[in-house]
Amino acid sequence: MDSQAQMKQIVADAAIKEVKSDMILGLGSGSTAALMIQSLADEIHSGNLQNIKGVPTSFQSEVLALELDIPLIDLASVSQIDLAIDGADEVDPGFQLIKGGGACHVREKLVASKANQLLIVVDETKLVQNLNLSFPLPVEVLPNAWKQVQEAISEMNGKSTLRMATKKAGPIVTDQGNLILDVLFNEGIKNPKNIEMSINNIPGVLENGLFVDLTDKVLVGKFENNVPVVYSPSKIS
Repeated sequence: MDSQAQMKQIVADAAIKEVKSDMILGLGSGSTAALMIQSLADEIHSGNLQNIKGVPTSFQSEVLALELDIPLIDLASVSQIDLAIDGADEVDPGFQLIKGGGACHVREKLVASKANQLLIVVDETKLVQNLNLSFPLPVEVLPNAWKQVQEAISEMNGKSTLRMATKKAGPIVTDQGNLILDVLFNEGIKNPKNIEMSINNIPGVLENGLFVDLTDKVLVGKFENNVPVVYSPSKIS
């Protein structure tokens, strides 16, 4: 297991320590979240956690949870979620996030907004001082609107590209049947709240990957003296 995989595993295991029996859990998407779901299944099957119900944030996390016999419940049937555990593509010092590298950010944001607590699990490579300097912001758009949305984003000094699939011809299609524009702004994103609102107000946009004022706690995996450890940074307002 390489160093990044070790950091992901140790932080995924640490996240499960935040889970208590009888919780409704938001099950995140991505590589670190997948390790968390595996660790959750181990705790359920060992009897350490009981009466857990999971709310998946993507088809990927749903399939994995079903394979591991984790009881699932539909998002529409719950009024609140006790705890959502998810990864992120970038985390800034104020706990603002970019998510959507796996094109799941719409369902991830729906789950996060219904959760009493959102716990983000990352390795230290995901920590940044400023969002969007290197990782593009995903924007989910209706298929017949992508060009119009692209032009509107260009007027906001954002350069966007249609995300293309790697194992099929054509663009990536989301779980909702839409397309993804990946956006980089000239100087990154300095005001996530304004950018989130401005992009979502463009006709044809379903949602973007900025998660603003949703995160309660972040767990970070890193190496100290060649040993993987987990720490929880303080939020900087």
